[in-house]
Amino acid sequence: MAAEHAGAPPVAVVTGANRGIGYEVVRQLAGRGHRVVLGSRDLAKGRAAAARIDPGGERVSAVQLDVADEASVAAMADWVTRNLGRVDVVVNNAAILYDTWAQARSADLGEVQRALDTNLFGAWRVTQALLPLLRRSPHPRVVMVSSEGGSLQSMSGGTPAYSVSKAALNALTCLLAGELRRHRILVNAICPGWVATDMGGGGGRPVAEGAAGIVWAATLPDTGPTGGFFRDGKPVPW
Repeated sequence: MAAEHAGAPPVAVVTGANRGIGYEVVRQLAGRGHRVVLGSRDLAKGRAAAARIDPGGERVSAVQLDVADEASVAAMADWVTRNLGRVDVVVNNAAILYDTWAQARSADLGEVQRALDTNLFGAWRVTQALLPLLRRSPHPRVVMVSSEGGSLQSMSGGTPAYSVSKAALNALTCLLAGELRRHRILVNAICPGWVATDMGGGGGRPVAEGAAGIVWAATLPDTGPTGGFFRDGKPVPW
């Protein structure tokens, strides 16, 4: 495969990427010379998004990916292995349920469980599935798209499904960073800030600014940090 030859561009997989922050991360990574796999639950929407960024289809490819579905994650990993033969960057961006209407004391635990299945277990599934390829990369990076809503220091009630899932994602970041350090895999959590997306609502900062911090973590030098929680390259309290 061409991707296995020296000088081939690095390959990045971005989940939940047909719109919002994920879409912008794909656009920025492709602009930096990455070959990007754009993961989308709806393949038609993913292909339309990929075509907007890269009409020729040389730098961006869409794949069907529902991170809450083990079979979908396995199929994505198989597609990447067969077609590209490498993964250098994984951006776990897919997330659901910014439950501003809910309170922990009365939360629908089925709703919380659905959030965990995507926001936590989805990132976990994707990382595990792509780990064999990451271990072979010369500069492997894993980026967990988190939120200050998952910071224990700032929690005071509300958005229970989202906050608990992001706090758990931060814990997973620490565990993986420690375990994968000997494989030179840098694993960090990134808060993009309040961004003007479908999930974040209006009034946030430009999507490009939120995505830039994620791309920073995806392109860290080998001497860069691992096991950290950052926004705009600066530490966020756990």
